[in-house]
Amino acid sequence: MNEEAALRRILHANPERGFCEFRTTSLLVARLRDLGAEVALGADIMVPELRMGVPEDVDRAWQEARDEGLDPETMAALRHGMTGVVATLRGRRPGRVVAVRADIDALPLTESGSDGHRPYRLGFASTRPGTMHACGHDGHAAIALGLARRLADRDFAGTVKLLFQPAEEGLRGGRAVAASGLLDDVDDLVCIHLGLGVPTGTVHPRTHGALASVKLRATFTGVAAHAGLAPERGRSALLAAAAGALAVHAVGQHGSAATRVNVGALDCPGAANVVPASATLSLEVRADDTAACDLLAERVVAALRGSAAAYGVACELATVGHAPQVRCDRDLADRIADVAAAVPAVTHVGGSLEDRGSDDAAWLLDRVRAHGGRGTYLVIGADQAGGHHESTFDIDEHALTVGVDLLDRVVRTLGAAC
Repeated sequence: MNEEAALRRILHANPERGFCEFRTTSLLVARLRDLGAEVALGADIMVPELRMGVPEDVDRAWQEARDEGLDPETMAALRHGMTGVVATLRGRRPGRVVAVRADIDALPLTESGSDGHRPYRLGFASTRPGTMHACGHDGHAAIALGLARRLADRDFAGTVKLLFQPAEEGLRGGRAVAASGLLDDVDDLVCIHLGLGVPTGTVHPRTHGALASVKLRATFTGVAAHAGLAPERGRSALLAAAAGALAVHAVGQHGSAATRVNVGALDCPGAANVVPASATLSLEVRADDTAACDLLAERVVAALRGSAAAYGVACELATVGHAPQVRCDRDLADRIADVAAAVPAVTHVGGSLEDRGSDDAAWLLDRVRAHGGRGTYLVIGADQAGGHHESTFDIDEHALTVGVDLLDRVVRTLGAAC
């Protein structure tokens, strides 16, 4: 087993939710420092107030991680969920600044305990019930660290920045990291993703069709009452939330954009004989055009507020995730395609891959582009067992070697470009 696969298995067995990646970040920091990389952490890599959906128990998670004996200096920088790390490696010759982004968070999902599931059978399945690496982020981190090992020779032109980003799931961390300004000097940004239905050995240097998205949490607050003795005294938060769930699905669609609306959860503690005073909806909107997505979100918010008003309850709305559509620069993608064609581990170079998901790498790509740079979303094929965000998800670990070989060649080529 090579170093990338070994690291991937360590991370896979120890998944952490977004903004709680304390052990993951600490491990990465220690290994990056061993390689002589310059390391930036905490408030140096993100704007705290621009984070979205920070878990309520983040400080408890930090305390538990610190009590395991992790490096005190690193843990101090990560307090209150300021996770992730940016590593900088400088080559021996002048050149361009190239950045690679790898996300590091896991999903709130229970991993399969079936003997047919390789991580379980081989003993590296999640050790944290209810949390799982089911999207390949463990592999992304392993690839980026493997790239750092290759670049430790410093025999390249320019500067390479490796961004290990927290809280991609739910689109919660990218905006805060982009706003830090750490990428403002980047000439070329490559955001990587494993799998996406692409077989091992095939790479796609860019994607199209990714959706802008806004994630919302609507909290309805009414008045509790006895459902039999005095129901007229109550104001049902549950009925308002239920009406709101139906109302957002009735919001008109967009004439020139593909749109999506989904209410994913309705939480309402209570009992059969109590008019419920509190209910929460978790929902999202998506569109293949950022402006259309923002307009759809505005109308959904209006529908939720209207439902609350109709039932005489209050409605508090929070944006808990947000990202524009992912856009790729074709000239950069074409250059990567040329490089990939000469990498022995790459067996096929595809064109632009249609991806109908969402990714907050969009904030990073737009930030780099706004400062004169270029960016693309690179898909590194990996045969899969189970689909993304499924309990049986697993990847062909040979894809990690493909990714390191490809990115090693890419960053050295781009850094030396005129």
